[in-house]
Amino acid sequence: MDENIERQKEEIDAISAIYQENCQCEDENFQTYNIRIADGDLIANLIVTLPPEYPSVGPPYYLLNCPWMSRKDKEELSNEIERVAESNIGESVIYQWAEKVREFLQNKGDALQKLQAEETEEEKARKQILKSIPIWTTPCPEIVSSEPFTERKSTFQGHIATVFTQDQVRQVLAKLYENRKIAQATHNMYAYRIYKEDSKSWLQDCDDDGETQAGSRLLHLLQIVNSKDVIVVVSRWFGGILLGADRFKLINNAARQVLQLGGYLEASNDTGKRKNK
Repeated sequence: MDENIERQKEEIDAISAIYQENCQCEDENFQTYNIRIADGDLIANLIVTLPPEYPSVGPPYYLLNCPWMSRKDKEELSNEIERVAESNIGESVIYQWAEKVREFLQNKGDALQKLQAEETEEEKARKQILKSIPIWTTPCPEIVSSEPFTERKSTFQGHIATVFTQDQVRQVLAKLYENRKIAQATHNMYAYRIYKEDSKSWLQDCDDDGETQAGSRLLHLLQIVNSKDVIVVVSRWFGGILLGADRFKLINNAARQVLQLGGYLEASNDTGKRKNK
């Protein structure tokens, strides 16, 4: 154990010397560090927490905070990081992880520059025309948002709307993402349930947005309270401290709070729909 502590200290000292102000200690008690890695306009935060058994037994815990990155890109980068960990059991890996993130950002930046260079004037004109065409022909359903709350530096906020079609689901999500703050959240997990009266069946789905199992838990909550014709979105802004399983309780609390605010919980024992006010 003492050897692990010494090796951790040596590694953090080396990382701090290399990244300087871009390496910050987020929580001394949990040994959590945030390494900011940038390549041009592309920025990623690699958050690592060092357990007592690192590095002799296994790698540290990590989280990638880069809201601009697609889910596919995050999965690809996470796979690269985990391959580094599997190939270096018993070794210090944080610097290798950081360099893997930097290499990924460089490749992504090069690909974007190439794509921009290859874009023709005709394509630019076509995109401009498409931007001017309204996507939705009907007004967006009313969205109700709860007051955000913060727990151990992570902030949570719920959003809710009445929806009757999948087009309205997409419309609500698009409207929320017009809000710059919400668009930059670390995760925007959601679930929806729509009852199709004509076929006497349910149309329901969910999305984790990188927070594994969060979407399915939200859907389960909607099923438990018997809510229908509703979409619930929970935004989380990660604050640098890993919350473990507690994050699911906080996500659930945010969802229940906005269900209550929207008037869905009171009606859940009846029709599951929002009460008329």
